[in-house]
Amino acid sequence: MMLSEALLFLLDVVVQSFAAILLLRFHLQWLRAPMRNPIGEFVMVFTDFIVLRARRYIPAAWGFDSATLILALLVETLYLSGVMLIQGFAGFPLIGLLMLAAVKLLKISLYLLMGAVFAQAILSWVNPHTSVSSVLDVVTRRFLYPLRRVVPMLGSIDLTPMVLLILCQLAMIVLVGTLEGVVLRLF
Repeated sequence: MMLSEALLFLLDVVVQSFAAILLLRFHLQWLRAPMRNPIGEFVMVFTDFIVLRARRYIPAAWGFDSATLILALLVETLYLSGVMLIQGFAGFPLIGLLMLAAVKLLKISLYLLMGAVFAQAILSWVNPHTSVSSVLDVVTRRFLYPLRRVVPMLGSIDLTPMVLLILCQLAMIVLVGTLEGVVLRLF
């Protein structure tokens, strides 16, 4: 029991974290975020060894870095396979694992967005001119801007980050929860 918990912990820390970093790279490139900052440089250094090789065989599709997204999907599938193996589930079909991995990547994407909103809010109080602020602005702008047209300012307080966090949580509960349930019931 203790060994399986230790293995699950290592899978979470190493494999799923790597899938999240690959997914972050995909999102940063999709959102055209500047990469000359501590976050961008970390992501590039940490993932270049596999992404650059994969790009030789997986071309970009519709302007998206499909190699990075496919790698994130494969790493998340490897993670889920390891978790199921450790927990004693055998025989889960590959298509089911791929579908579940896609849902988990959606969940990780929502967590990344929520983390960016939270970090941006904290930095706006502490140090709004840090080099990371430009990345966080690019990541959150596409999601906050439509809300700013609907949600009024409360004096000088912008409530849209809180509204976006609430919407992300609702998406996590309703959308991701439903998709996870559907995938698990299919297999």
